[in-house]
Amino acid sequence: MCPAAEAVAGGLAPLPYRLTGKRQETADTWTLELEPARAERMAPFEPGQFAMLYAFGAGEAPISVGASDGASGRMVHTIRAVGAVTEALCATATGQEIGARGPFGAAWPLADAEGADVVVVAGGLGLPPVRPVLERVLAERERFGTLSLLYGGRSPDDLLYRDALEEWGARPDMDVEVTVDSAGADWRGRVGVVTTLIPRARFDPGRAVAMVVGPEVMMRFTVAALRERGVPAERIHVSLERSMKCAVGVCGHCMLGPEFVCKDGPVFPYTRVERWLGVPAL
Repeated sequence: MCPAAEAVAGGLAPLPYRLTGKRQETADTWTLELEPARAERMAPFEPGQFAMLYAFGAGEAPISVGASDGASGRMVHTIRAVGAVTEALCATATGQEIGARGPFGAAWPLADAEGADVVVVAGGLGLPPVRPVLERVLAERERFGTLSLLYGGRSPDDLLYRDALEEWGARPDMDVEVTVDSAGADWRGRVGVVTTLIPRARFDPGRAVAMVVGPEVMMRFTVAALRERGVPAERIHVSLERSMKCAVGVCGHCMLGPEFVCKDGPVFPYTRVERWLGVPAL
């Protein structure tokens, strides 16, 4: 990385990134591939961190990093079009530029998970933030125990990364279970909430580290199911989402109790935020 890039990496000024690839995942969700449009680029991302993506004329939004390459600066983001900014990002055409700044936030505790069974539980759009965890564990397979992915969606049409799910499921060194809340007669997979997958998953609860991301109600029930299975509470980690504006803990928009989700999280040990997640509408 050039000195100029090091000076701005992780700062408040967005850098120009060019959209080099685009794939529609579901009716309202797209995966965008970005590369630096100039010599400057952001510092490498760790699994679980996020970037602030800026759609010119619309604003910016925090988006988790689904994949990244520190050498080239390439990043992959999966975005659901649910508002003006995300709709503008998803409407970006290949070759056009957007702004990006980062990396921000705390990463998944992969160093602490070495030697342990890794259990990843994702609901809906929660799969992109944990995809880098799966790829890192698979790339350094000898450092970890069993690897389990438990993934739930609203329906078969809402499932992300279908090709990757099929590829992961075919691996002998990875346990992949997928379920949906509801499905038509042509669906041959499991039907039910993602917590129903936990009792049957192949991991040793006494030596497991769990990483959970999805809607908060899903995460609360998932944590309860993991603890019932025997996973110690202090070995469960969650990734939270709040309204982030500055991404550096200044504006206070993303506070959860005393925590700034943007800089103290988004990844937290569950024991650190359990009290606040139990407060309605907080």
